[in-house]
Amino acid sequence: MEPILVYGYPSGTSMGLVTALEWLGQPYKLSRVDMLGEMREPPYKRINARVETPVLITDQGRPLTETMAIAAWLEARDTERRISFDPLSPEADRMHQLMGFLNTGFTGAFYPLWAALELPEPDPDFEAALRRFGRERVTERHDRLEEMLDGGSWLVGDKHSLADGLLAGVARWLEYHEVAELSRWPKLQALRQQVEADPAVIYATALENGETPAGSGACKGHVSLAEVIERYGA
Repeated sequence: MEPILVYGYPSGTSMGLVTALEWLGQPYKLSRVDMLGEMREPPYKRINARVETPVLITDQGRPLTETMAIAAWLEARDTERRISFDPLSPEADRMHQLMGFLNTGFTGAFYPLWAALELPEPDPDFEAALRRFGRERVTERHDRLEEMLDGGSWLVGDKHSLADGLLAGVARWLEYHEVAELSRWPKLQALRQQVEADPAVIYATALENGETPAGSGACKGHVSLAEVIERYGA
């Protein structure tokens, strides 16, 4: 069977893994989930008890959670090195380093801003404090990423990789939360323009928005979330 990626909307980090699957070029399917609605319903816990996306249903029918674990699963199957590098190469080390940074401190810096947005009850003082702290952390993490960049067209070497997919999924939150102007970080701005103009990123973003674009042909269609839970849930 083809692996099935359960990806979330709106603005889920899992969009970056859809991008990576397009770049990888191997057959896969998708299942779309509303992270503010059906993901929070009890049945979803059967495929991810932590109530998060993404979830990959592997070709063996096993649910696999956590972005880095799914990325490692894809990397292990990238025999043509379309989205990764020789495991013993410096490029692989740098890709893993950047993926680790993006998936931990960089993504985590946005948590206070999401918490402020999703407060169950109005609390203006607490919301203001969360937004202030979140903006400070996001700005600082962007400063650190800018220092890590070498000015190349992609995060590692001269081709796209899993690291660029992860960047595509989370970097747009800067504008979503209106933290700062991207031009403050010129190397990151140039990199994001390159990444976000890539056909696979455009395709993944359109799917997230509920559109039905034409992709590479690797995607073999969508499976309903209800079917995924019924067939593969615990």
